[in-house]
Amino acid sequence: MKALVYEGPGVKHLLERPVPGLQMGTDAILRMATTTICGTDLHILKGDVPSCTPGRILGHEGTGVVEEVGAAVASFRPGDPVLISCISACAHCPNCRRGMYSHCENGGWTLGNTIDGTQAEYVRIPHADTSLYPIPEGAPSDAWVLLSDVFPTSYECGILNAKIKPGASVAIVGAGPIGLAALLTAQLYSPGPVFVLDKDTFRLQIAKTLGATGTVEVNGNSGAAAAHLFKLNGGQGVDAVIEAVGVPESFLLCEELVAPGGIIANIGVHGTKVDLHLEQLWDRNIAITTRLVDTSTTPLLMRMVRNGRLNPMPLITHRFRFDEMPRAYDVFGQAAVSHALKVLIQF
Repeated sequence: MKALVYEGPGVKHLLERPVPGLQMGTDAILRMATTTICGTDLHILKGDVPSCTPGRILGHEGTGVVEEVGAAVASFRPGDPVLISCISACAHCPNCRRGMYSHCENGGWTLGNTIDGTQAEYVRIPHADTSLYPIPEGAPSDAWVLLSDVFPTSYECGILNAKIKPGASVAIVGAGPIGLAALLTAQLYSPGPVFVLDKDTFRLQIAKTLGATGTVEVNGNSGAAAAHLFKLNGGQGVDAVIEAVGVPESFLLCEELVAPGGIIANIGVHGTKVDLHLEQLWDRNIAITTRLVDTSTTPLLMRMVRNGRLNPMPLITHRFRFDEMPRAYDVFGQAAVSHALKVLIQF
């Protein structure tokens, strides 16, 4: 089979690899239908994820068709179309029993990290009964791949942690796929104004079309950006601030934007330290939350997509065949030029 293989920092190739086989009775083998590229894959290619070693097949998102199942798999049979969760969960360890699947002692984020991932023609899925979801008949097939990671991450780490309530004011710092997915799912809670902040004017225009009340272009001056948002929000900070970038500057901006009694919900993956200005925040009754996606809300999000309450399709900006994977990485990695949000890879 063909597979996109990480061969060291800055090096990836589309190579021939053996089709994977069952290793445990709880495994399933899938023939891939769609996959996509995540910002985390770019971090791996930079050498920022030491747990992912050279020789690894990349990817942790996708949909496919079941080819083979282990003897212990009860919920799936060959021929079933399925959504792949970016988190593999055994459902039995103490963390899984708490609903914290991201910290599964026998799984977690393994695909494309510590085991071979979904950017291949076939993939082995461990703990198949609790790491795959059946795709309903008659559903819009291209949308499901975005429910592997992007929408559960935005919804759980952003919207649920921020405890958005009807009428609450919201600021989303970062208008990439994660931030825009947060914008779409925030609207399920009938908030008040929802503001989106970013450096990229194209992404801010997309945010407006997806329902943002107002946008703020950030040009390296967080004070000016905060002042602009306060002006848009009647001179006040906001009740919920969602950090969807993962760099020190974006988190520091969140600290400036949050109103007394508000919440900063961090989604971004931070690779360097961030200063926490408690000398300014200690008396403001705020909360700061962090989380790794558990994908516990995937069934709910799937129902909302099926019922037309949630439409992920606007985030798909580019489409490629699987044999065009190197080009797809180039386009996704140069999003400021290509205006790429999510790239859909079709097998």
